[in-house]
Amino acid sequence: MRQIYKTCTAVALALLATATLTVQAQSTDNDRFLSLVPPAGLPIIPVLEGWIANLDGTTSYAFGIINRNDEAVTIPLGEGNYIEPAKYSGVQPTYFPPGRSTGWFTVTVPANEKDVDVWWYLTTGNSETLKVPGRCCIGAYELDYILPRPQGALQPLVGLGENGRQSPGLLAQVGDFSGRVSAGTPVTISINASDPAERDTSDPRFAGISIPMGVEFSMYQGPGEVVFTRHDSTEVLENPYEEGDRRFEFFQEPGPNQMQIKDGSGVARVIATFSEPGEYMIHTKVDMHPGPDSSNSDQCCWTNVIQRVTVSP
Repeated sequence: MRQIYKTCTAVALALLATATLTVQAQSTDNDRFLSLVPPAGLPIIPVLEGWIANLDGTTSYAFGIINRNDEAVTIPLGEGNYIEPAKYSGVQPTYFPPGRSTGWFTVTVPANEKDVDVWWYLTTGNSETLKVPGRCCIGAYELDYILPRPQGALQPLVGLGENGRQSPGLLAQVGDFSGRVSAGTPVTISINASDPAERDTSDPRFAGISIPMGVEFSMYQGPGEVVFTRHDSTEVLENPYEEGDRRFEFFQEPGPNQMQIKDGSGVARVIATFSEPGEYMIHTKVDMHPGPDSSNSDQCCWTNVIQRVTVSP
């Protein structure tokens, strides 16, 4: 009887020790989940939004970003930020603003390479390397941007400058900024856009009105910093709610790099000041999110363009 008691006691102690070690291991592994999110030091997460079957037979992979830090993070092109196969590397961003940047750019491959995975690798500081594949052709990840939404929304048509050629797409155009730019000297950067949607005017939501397009200018690549200020032509949106309305306190005034284009077409402008000389890229996203059938979460409907800016001393 005593031997049985000793055996049971030993087994119980072993189980307790195993449970303790297991809990400690779980506690160590889960520290980052159980603690508050730090304001900095978290890795940038590359995201595959999905793939697009283009009308010309090519395939495009849409990539996005998750930056859980409070501040923007820069990861230069190279061993910490590259795409494989290497011939597709270079189009990805090096500047990552805080938050979720949905559908930020695409990589397009020819028809005979749609079975080849396109991997994006990111290493933030001393964190482990994160990677995500652009991969065709799983039906659940197919994005049908080229088709109109239930209420007619489509990707906006966007051109570079005041009157450049317009086209839609998640990376519709990459072109050179026309004009001389010097470090520390403000310069106006602009895009033009129009809404191609055909909506049912018998629907009271669309009768006699046009849905404004949202516009956001952002740094995309560059050796220094870019400061955006509001252009004189930009209308400042005011809080539409009365002070007693509960929605009043949730209104956020758009930043100087954010604006709207109304009346179905127009030009958006922003003033940019570059901190130092070098080659920069400015990213502009034009969306139809004020409409009822468009949003980032629905993966519709916006167009991205990029302007290359050469900044002299």
